Order: sequence, then structure tokens, then C-alpha cells
Amino acid sequence: MAASVKDIIETYNPDLPLADASTPPSRWYTDPRIFELEKQTVFARSWQMAGRADQVREAGQYITVELAGDPILLVRGRDGVLRGFFNVCRHHAAAVMTKPEGQTDTLRCPYHGWTYNLDGALIVTPEFAGVGNFDRASFGLIPVQTALWNSLVFVKVSPNGPSFEDFFGSDLAQQFRPLNFETLHWMERRTYTLNCNWKVFVDNYLDGGYHVPHLHRGLSSVLDHVNYTIQTGARFCHQSSPISTEKADKQTGAVRKGNKALYYWIYPNLMVNWYEGVMDFNLVCPRGVDRTEVIFDFYFSDLSPAARKQNLASIAVSERIQAEDVAICESVQRGLASSAYATGRLSVRREAGEHLFHKLLYGDLKSGLSNKGTHPTTKEFIE
Repeated sequence: MAASVKDIIETYNPDLPLADASTPPSRWYTDPRIFELEKQTVFARSWQMAGRADQVREAGQYITVELAGDPILLVRGRDGVLRGFFNVCRHHAAAVMTKPEGQTDTLRCPYHGWTYNLDGALIVTPEFAGVGNFDRASFGLIPVQTALWNSLVFVKVSPNGPSFEDFFGSDLAQQFRPLNFETLHWMERRTYTLNCNWKVFVDNYLDGGYHVPHLHRGLSSVLDHVNYTIQTGARFCHQSSPISTEKADKQTGAVRKGNKALYYWIYPNLMVNWYEGVMDFNLVCPRGVDRTEVIFDFYFSDLSPAARKQNLASIAVSERIQAEDVAICESVQRGLASSAYATGRLSVRREAGEHLFHKLLYGDLKSGLSNKGTHPTTKEFIE
């Protein structure tokens, strides 16, 4: 008899200290039922980065995104309020807005012409005369919560879960304040698709630089591996390393400068990589139990034409590192599916961030099973 999702989740012991802890069972990374439960708990109840504030600065500007299977629309109203909605027409479920971003006077579904105003209220229903018991006012777009933070837009799909302030916490905001995000400007976005579970990519990011000397020779040449530090908070991990270009790889040393490198992970799937004058946000998007999209947004202090060559060189170094990570993460996913592997151990020196990640995951998954009435499909996961 196949193991139930409850049994798979409870195989992990979140109470063990790091020195005694193991990784979650490989089934967390390969079982479609776990993946579906994650969408309802880990992602629906967490605050997810959806875009930049400058994309929705003016009335009628909108962006559309997919967050763990849910299509989302964000639009600035004529009253200046930023609102979020499920990008799902209340008639027959087509996407109301089909472009990634734009500006509009109304929100019109291309399928049958149902039209909503920028507040989400339904205002036009073509050829709907004679339909009984139909209250147009109750068929507006379904809202989602929104928040702004450091010129970024966040949304939360579920009404359950923490407030934005509780989710991010004052500790994280205090750490970010000296980084002067306002001096860095968005340049471009690049996306990468990996044939692995989203958690494989997060685990790789959170191993405290463990893999860097072995896998990323260029990056390793500018980092001080001995003095690399790992600090965990309630829902984040901060990794830091002094930078030294004395023995640097030529390409990497030319674009990774300053006194230190800072790497932040915010539960469950957002990373911030910061160097002097350079930053990128990484959003890890689950697209299937063994398929992940990682979105990189690149920021620089100088966007002048004279700086473009240097900025592109910096992105090229990032892309080389990403290619190395893609290859190893896909290798890990194949190994997780092998009958030879069930679980692994963690380095006390390096993998405190992974340990935190796994414990937070357990808490969300366990909560999802405990609240089996919250979602109509959750019962099937328990049995």
C-alpha cells in the first residue's frame, strides 16, 4: 500500500537539533501530492513577490503573474490604490488580462467581453438579458491582498496566514535598510527553467556556500570561504562573505567588487544577492513536481550607456553560475528519484539555513493536513 501524505510528512522530525537532523525524505521532492499540498499551504499563505512598483505606478497600469498555479492581476486604480485580483473571469474562467503588463481604462475579458472597472467591479455583460437570479454586483473579480516593500509588490492568495508585517518581520527590514535599495535601478529580467523540484534549488542556495568551492570556481575565487557566515532569523537566512579580488578569476573579479557579498533568502522562495553597486532578486516558481522556473531581476547603481557593457558582463557572470546550478540541481532531482536514496544529513558548519527551511516547510505542510476543511481537495492528501 502506498504511503499516505500524512505518513510522508511525519517521517521528518522538526524537533531534532541541526547536529542530529536529517533532510526531509526524498518523497517530499518527488510526490505530486506533496507538491499540490505545498501550493495550498506554503505558497497560498505566504507573501509572494509579484512585480515592481514602477510597473503599476499610474492609473490603469497592470501586471499579470502566475503564483503556484494561480493567475494574478495587479492594477492601479483611478483613486491611486493598488489592487490585486485573481486574473479569472467570473463568467467562464478565462484570463481577463492576457499581457504580462500594460495600461488600460477597463479590464475586459477577451472571451465573451465581460468587462470590469479598475476596482474589479463587473460593469458590462454582453447579451445577458433575461438571465434569472443574476446579481452583477456579486460577480466582481475576486480580490487578493497586496503590499509594497522596497519598491516591490507582494501578494497573498489566501486570506489565511500571517500579515505582511509579521511575515517579513522587523529584523529583516532592519538588516536591509543599510543596503540602500533605492540607489539601485532595475535593468532587465531573465528566466531559467530547471527540471527539478523547487525545493532542490532552495536547498542549493541555502547550503552556506558548501558547494561553492567545488561547483562555482569563478565565484569561489572572490569569496572568503573560511570567513563565510550564516545567520538565521524566524523566516529568513542571511549569508555573508568578505570579498577578495587578489586571486580572482578575471571575469568574476571585474564585476564582483566591494568589501563583502550578501545573500538573503526569505521563506519560502525569494533570494536577494547583493554586491557593491549590483543586486539581483531571484524568485523560485514551482511549475510542476519536477519543474521549476527561476526569475532573475537584475539591478545596478548605474544604468548609463557608459555602464551598460560592465552591467552585461555582471549578468554574464551570474548566468555562468546559474548554468552550473541548473546542472547540479537536475542531477540532484534524478538522485532523489533513485531507490538508493531516502534522506541525507546536514553540515553543522554550513547548512543551518537548509535546516530552517525544512522546519518551516514541515510546519506549513502539517498545518495543511490539520486544516483539511480549508480546501475541498485536501482530504485526498491524507488518505
